Amino acid sequence: MPRPRLLDLFCGAGGAAMGYHLAGFEVVGVDIRPQARYPFAFVRSDALTFPLDGFDAVHASPPCHDHSALVSRVGGDGTGWMLDATLRRLAASGLPWVVEDVEATPRMLGSRILCGSEFGLRAGGRWLRRHHRFASNMLLMGAGGCHCSKRPIGGVYGTGGGGQMTRGYKFTHAEGAAAMGIDWMTRAELSQAIPQAYTRFIGEQLLHRISHGPYLAAAA
Repeated sequence: MPRPRLLDLFCGAGGAAMGYHLAGFEVVGVDIRPQARYPFAFVRSDALTFPLDGFDAVHASPPCHDHSALVSRVGGDGTGWMLDATLRRLAASGLPWVVEDVEATPRMLGSRILCGSEFGLRAGGRWLRRHHRFASNMLLMGAGGCHCSKRPIGGVYGTGGGGQMTRGYKFTHAEGAAAMGIDWMTRAELSQAIPQAYTRFIGEQLLHRISHGPYLAAAA
């Protein structure tokens, strides 16, 4: 029996894609930049204009820099408008969809925040604190809530090595790859990636809704 097809827009190097694949989807990635390490079928194209025909569901991760907690210190890059454009496009598509952005984004009403601690993701005795926000036109179930409080935690961000930083403990490349379950990315790619456990969890819900319906809820 063929797998349902999921279109992975703004796909990056494929952390989200692997989770959806493990959940049971056939995944096709689209990004404006080449993605040599993307683990599935890849098309280099504009995610805001790529055709949605022939897909059963869509995931999108538009650029999040302008919504991050650091934007007040380092400035934006002018890509923040892409989130609203993506939400409008997918809301009009008639397809089940999921849009991911950073925790701090203000324009994802009804969304869910997932953290690595909910899925037991850790390395070197430290739990992965990596908050991502997910909105959808289906009801997304939570995974139990963040368990970071009063636990040793680590993050995956930036470049270079790891260790204690002003922002907290920074995983080395090897530690971050182990915690996120991603072994095919460069350090820079890993710092932008979604842990596959998040989208496997969401993908299983999405498959259930597609199979049993109705999947539609109030648009985020």
